[in-house]
Amino acid sequence: MTHPANALLAEPDIAAFRSAMGAFPTGVTLLTQGSGADTIVMTLNSLTSVSLDPLLLLVSVKADGRMRPRIERAGSFAVNVLAEEHQDFATEFARPDRPEGVAAMLSLGAVEGHTGNALVPTAVAAVECRLHSEFEAGDHVLLIGRVEAIHRGCPDARPLLFHQGGYARLPYPEGLR
Repeated sequence: MTHPANALLAEPDIAAFRSAMGAFPTGVTLLTQGSGADTIVMTLNSLTSVSLDPLLLLVSVKADGRMRPRIERAGSFAVNVLAEEHQDFATEFARPDRPEGVAAMLSLGAVEGHTGNALVPTAVAAVECRLHSEFEAGDHVLLIGRVEAIHRGCPDARPLLFHQGGYARLPYPEGLR
């Protein structure tokens, strides 16, 4: 007998895939390239640790989006892990008409990092990378970054999560933290 959870619920299509992937909670980050007048920022939840030797991480961006050519030209980017209180940042920088340049820096209270990319000082963590390699993957490109600098925010900061189409928070039992 087949368990109901193993039954085919939908033919593979975009809606079914999004629904299935929505069941997997992810962290929420801001991917930045440049600083000052040259700042671009986008909300991103596709972040993966790839290697410890060398230190590598992976982000996935739209192949035809604004971010890819900027990262290719500059050869660097930063990933800012958002805290629970950054939900407004996540929403603002997910919009197609999101702020850029100095307006983005001011909105985030951002500072320029070691690699010349915007960092959010109140982020849970930020990782600055040099572009190591990239791989075409359907309508996206996987960007592998070699870690150049790591910044840790407040040790008590709680990360912002995205789950089932909305923002979520980690439950912490009483007395833990």
